[in-house]
Amino acid sequence: MERRVAFHTLGCKVNQSETEALAGLFRNRGYRVVGSGEEADVYVVNTCTVTHLGDRKSRQLIRRVSRKHPDALVVVTGCYSQTAPEDVISIPGVDLVVGTHDRARIPELVGTITKGGQPLNLVSDVRQVTEFEELPVDVQTSRTRAFLKIQEGCNQYCTYCIVPYARGPVRSRSPERVLAELRRLAGAGFKEVVLTGIHTCAYGLDLGQGINLAWLINNITEEVPELPRLRLSSIEPTRVTESLVATIAGSPACCRHFHIPLQSGDDWVLHRMGRRYTTAEFSRVVELVRQRIPEAAMTTDMIVGFPGETDREFQNSLQFARSMGFSRIHVFKYSPRSGTPAASYPDQVAPPLKEERSSLLMGLASELAGEYARGFIGSSLTVLVEEPLSRVPPGLRMAGTGDNWYRGLSDNYLDIACPGPGELIGELVPTEITAVFEDQIIGRLSHS
Repeated sequence: MERRVAFHTLGCKVNQSETEALAGLFRNRGYRVVGSGEEADVYVVNTCTVTHLGDRKSRQLIRRVSRKHPDALVVVTGCYSQTAPEDVISIPGVDLVVGTHDRARIPELVGTITKGGQPLNLVSDVRQVTEFEELPVDVQTSRTRAFLKIQEGCNQYCTYCIVPYARGPVRSRSPERVLAELRRLAGAGFKEVVLTGIHTCAYGLDLGQGINLAWLINNITEEVPELPRLRLSSIEPTRVTESLVATIAGSPACCRHFHIPLQSGDDWVLHRMGRRYTTAEFSRVVELVRQRIPEAAMTTDMIVGFPGETDREFQNSLQFARSMGFSRIHVFKYSPRSGTPAASYPDQVAPPLKEERSSLLMGLASELAGEYARGFIGSSLTVLVEEPLSRVPPGLRMAGTGDNWYRGLSDNYLDIACPGPGELIGELVPTEITAVFEDQIIGRLSHS
């Protein structure tokens, strides 16, 4: 009898890539992977704990899955289960709880569990884990881009962040395994691979022998020349070196995209956050990138409403973000995480004020994104066509194209909509940027 498994995933790209890897492991054991809304024998919930909202959404999702599918096995994994395993296992209907390690064992373990029996808690102390857990990328995913996790954990312990407690210390995937996975993904037809991790730029810290991210990219360029496009996920400003920027600039595969978390544009707030740089040092990193790669997209994360943040400090953040000319800003409202130093800081900012500051920063983010995108009107960029566009803005349906609109990413992280034939999905296509309309970038595929 065919067994079916479904997945629900909350949180970051790392969580999403880990879910896809788990799906592949279940397939290898004979399961059919079905959609999260379909009937299945096993439901795996991959949780998030980066904010208190992530905790709440995780609990709500676990309860909803357990109530809706009372006869199915319910497995909970991820960051929330790592930091609050007793809370998770107390939710009625949960059968197995695994944290952020030993997830490769989940497909095997579900075969040993009886529904309605004693829930199994296999969460271990991730702070004691020293080896990278191999979770091969599932090549049967419907994505046109693959996410390859090369690193796990973080040693920074910023005062607001729960991640080091949920993910443990830095562990790196061996260079041999990284190269083997990249060859496999390129051979499966993926045109772009995103190197991802919890602290991607810390790659190699635990390996020694001069191994670091720049070293790895050089090896990828030499050893996997068949891979058309390589993108980096978030990298910390303290580890963006001249060597790394030169390596990216010199690689024909590397995308012109740097996601460098700023968090705040005020030096005193950065100090209280435990961030190990000043705005002047961050600015020098951005200048270094733009000197070598002038049209590179600079994207970032920023937090508003950190404890004690004054109006003046917030205005400093706005002004600094504007001066950096970011092409995209991910805005987060500060969320106290139990067990982190900042959760007990005085002068916690009231939620309405956080909301107001978030709206102002998001407004700036939209303005800067438009400015960056409009700078490419009339230019030709190579777009990885990914999927049909879910909503075509009114007035953009061109004669003869009907509803055949698709979206995809350029190497400099512009999300571009183009009319064209569906057979181009998954292909890298030269595209002329023609307009920016209602926050949507419009292009014309040369093959359309």
